[in-house]
Amino acid sequence: MQRIKLAADYEISRVIRGGWQMASGHGSVRSNDPIADLVAFADAGITTFDCADIYTGVEELIGRFRARYRELRGKEALDRIKVHTKFVPDLDVLPRISKSYVESVIDQSLRRLKLERLDLVQFHWWDYAADRWLETSVWLEDLRRAGKIHKVSATNFDTGRMLQIIEAGVPLTSMQVQYSLLDNRPAKRKVAAAIEHGVSLLCYGTVAGGFLGDRWLGAAEPDDGLENRSLVKYKLIIDEIGGWELFQALLRALRAVADRHGVDIATVASAAMLSRPAVAGVIVGARTRDHLDSNLAISDVPLSDEDYRQIAAVLAQARELEGDVYTLERDRHGRHGSIMKYNLNKGAA
Repeated sequence: MQRIKLAADYEISRVIRGGWQMASGHGSVRSNDPIADLVAFADAGITTFDCADIYTGVEELIGRFRARYRELRGKEALDRIKVHTKFVPDLDVLPRISKSYVESVIDQSLRRLKLERLDLVQFHWWDYAADRWLETSVWLEDLRRAGKIHKVSATNFDTGRMLQIIEAGVPLTSMQVQYSLLDNRPAKRKVAAAIEHGVSLLCYGTVAGGFLGDRWLGAAEPDDGLENRSLVKYKLIIDEIGGWELFQALLRALRAVADRHGVDIATVASAAMLSRPAVAGVIVGARTRDHLDSNLAISDVPLSDEDYRQIAAVLAQARELEGDVYTLERDRHGRHGSIMKYNLNKGAA
């Protein structure tokens, strides 16, 4: 597993185990022993784990995993484990957010994860019209200086506001963004700004909730009944860039590339993003260890110039998605924003 330094004192695995799919309410497939699954990922070299305060039960699960991993492998092995959580204040809280509220949620994550200092906190803000987002980012930086957070980062901020946060004296380590073969929005402005300011991009959605996988090759277009909000979300992206026919053409191209390397479509889709400028890591969602081998292969697939040309030839026919990072999703009354849940932290702090 490839590793990369986001800072001189901060190293992660380039494939990151995502936690959203482990949250309660996210589909029916569950592991019989989720802690054993997390141990298997860590032992295999995927030592970075992504979660959030709003992923129900996931911070607590990772806290139990950390305790178990120390028992099994010792403190030195545990020190290689990095946990990236998020600070996602509820939409209803934004107009009246306070520094004490921010600290109370950070303290809650510390308790859940059984940490004395959070490794990396990714700040998300639902509505820019609630204008205390910049002040809130500075409060997180205050908590970093107080020793409760090691690295302050963010997720889904557009390029202009990312730069405002940096200019306010908050040294962002990374920015988590939706970035995939289907969603190229970060390449418009975000990538260049991230490189200039030393911000690493951590990509989610690289397999579009599972759509960029062999299961969907040759499949009829789904009309309803998708298993979870993740699939609904990414089906909307497929519709935006050109529809099911173009999507199937992309899957066929990815299958041809995958055949040359003896891997699956999802592995190629993620590996292609890992090679993009400014990208430090890709986040893979997994409910069990069933796909561990393919997840490990992501950082090892030697994609060739011809592989990239074959993929690019299909994507050249795609329509460009509107706006900067997360622009479509910020319209709470639009197709993309209306499926979100905005108050998952209610009563948490």
